Amino acid sequence: MAENITQKILREHLVSGEMAAGKEIAIRIDQTLTQDATGTMAYLQFEAMGVKRVKTMAVSYVDHNTLQQDFKNPDDHAYLRSIAAKYGIYFSRPGNGICHQIHLERFGIPGQTLLGSDSHTPTQGGLSMIAMGAGGLDVAFAMAGKPFKLNMPKVVNVVLTGKLPDWVSAKDVILELLRRVGVKGGVGKVFEYSGPGIETLSVPERAVITNMGAETGATTSIFPSDEITHAFLKIEQREDACRPLVADPDARYDETIEIDLSSLVPMVALPDSPGNVFPVTGKTATVTRGKGKKSWDAALDIYNRPITQVNIGSCTNSSYRDLMIVATILKGRTVHPDVSLAISPGSKQVMTGLAKNGALTDLIAAGARILESACGPCIGKGNAPSTKGVSLRTFNRNFPGRSGTKDADVYLVSPEIAAFAAITGKIVNSVEAAKELNIAYPEISLPASLSVDDNMIVPPLPEAEVEKVEIVRGPNIAPLPKNSQLPDRLVGKVLLKLGDNISTDDIQPAGKWLDFRSNVPEYSKATFSPIEEKFHEKAAALRDSGAHGFIIGGSNYGQGSSREHAGLCPMFLGIKAVIVKSFARIHLANLINFGIVPLIFANEEDYERVNQDDKVSLDISGIEADTLTLYNETRKLDIPIKPAFGSTDISTLKAGGALNLI
Repeated sequence: MAENITQKILREHLVSGEMAAGKEIAIRIDQTLTQDATGTMAYLQFEAMGVKRVKTMAVSYVDHNTLQQDFKNPDDHAYLRSIAAKYGIYFSRPGNGICHQIHLERFGIPGQTLLGSDSHTPTQGGLSMIAMGAGGLDVAFAMAGKPFKLNMPKVVNVVLTGKLPDWVSAKDVILELLRRVGVKGGVGKVFEYSGPGIETLSVPERAVITNMGAETGATTSIFPSDEITHAFLKIEQREDACRPLVADPDARYDETIEIDLSSLVPMVALPDSPGNVFPVTGKTATVTRGKGKKSWDAALDIYNRPITQVNIGSCTNSSYRDLMIVATILKGRTVHPDVSLAISPGSKQVMTGLAKNGALTDLIAAGARILESACGPCIGKGNAPSTKGVSLRTFNRNFPGRSGTKDADVYLVSPEIAAFAAITGKIVNSVEAAKELNIAYPEISLPASLSVDDNMIVPPLPEAEVEKVEIVRGPNIAPLPKNSQLPDRLVGKVLLKLGDNISTDDIQPAGKWLDFRSNVPEYSKATFSPIEEKFHEKAAALRDSGAHGFIIGGSNYGQGSSREHAGLCPMFLGIKAVIVKSFARIHLANLINFGIVPLIFANEEDYERVNQDDKVSLDISGIEADTLTLYNETRKLDIPIKPAFGSTDISTLKAGGALNLI
């Protein structure tokens, strides 16, 4: 039977289940990756399983939380280093670069499966991998050799034709897709790219598109493995890893989207969502600000709006290609006096390439601040905007407060727009700006002599040497919190009622709080703090009284980062059930893993029949039923709700979570 690329890879790795859209399947995982913001908890969970050595090829990256203001980060890094040595894991040292950029360079293999404790793991779809983000516990299970469960996604064929105009880039391709489908349009789907247009895109450009496909809610995105893939791997001295992989000529897809690359224009995602996308061709756009009942509409002047900050980098746009474009624009010019420009190269390899060809000198001479090769500002770890500042970023998310400044306006743009804005002090159309400044478009490709040096990657120790390794545990690394078994009846109250598109940044903010990623009791003090600062006190008081906490939300609840702390910390605070209109995929899995019952309204209009602080109860003894009943004691109402989990998740929920079950 003819198959598309997604079906081919999933079938090769299928362990159980039927490959029909929406049906649960389990697949074998070839590779795993973690990063330091999620990895510490993943490895604490892996230790708890009692497995002596990882069963998959695993890489531990330190790239998120590299600022070392006190002992906590260095202690966590020492823990990660010792865990890697003990359990047979590659360890990418701080300063080596961002996990997704390095994995493209050094580890990605076409046709394989990758599970990462980071929501932008689909970046590796640019190398024709089925690469998915997941919570740390799911990644820990994969490292232990267990299959990964997911619902068989629909496969959407995104047909690319034509060629991108000069000064329009891969970032504009994925922003165009987001403009069409929004932040919920990819849920339950894989975007598989095809068409003659893909032949014009390098692997780093393809990776930009698959990286930010995560913002649509997609399971993953993928490109074919072709001559362009082979050329990239040859430069990386890994051509033996290449494997041709294309869809069969008569392969079927569930949907088709066509994008003519030659018709695209520079795009921008306005505050406060990656889905607020507009072409940079007009002067104003009306966008929705805020969330739920606090939202309002605002007309924003896209053109000519003075900006205060430009940040270039992140796992989306920090490749050699992207930074060479930026260097071309900045060469011989000076950053606008009202703008702070910071650049984070994606890896040591990228930084070295820029240094060797003189581009790094051009960037520094123009006034750019060169940050280390790490995520940094993208997760709110340094380089926050000023109060009510306007920040242009080549990143993938602009959720409120994620930058570290709650009232800042954050725009998502291409490296081209970002660089022109840095020297003009305003948001401009990159095509028009290039004409005005008389800058010729450069032809950029990876140099054949690109430096390949893995001296910052520590390989796994031989099994014979691991006995002498002792795990390093600093005082900030707390024991894993335990959950109780699920009772037959949940009785308590609604602690929060939330609107649509609540992100994991809203639930469990990063930034300054990441120092406590291995200390759940401390990190739980940040739970829902962007929405209600003292939420943790209210929740803990209810928990300690013996009652149960409920959360009510709208659609696409839990979008964004894969951080499992957005399930783990609410569990610690006594949250037992979350009832919403719909869930984001990774967060839904995390709730189940930590024994929080995920439920959806049988009738979406019933969302209006329950309010914050209402006293509610839920008979959960019949958890296997198709419909349950939430009783609103305050309003004397029965509200029908449905499980958002599958039959195979029931034993996990009853046990109080996956670790309890194991």
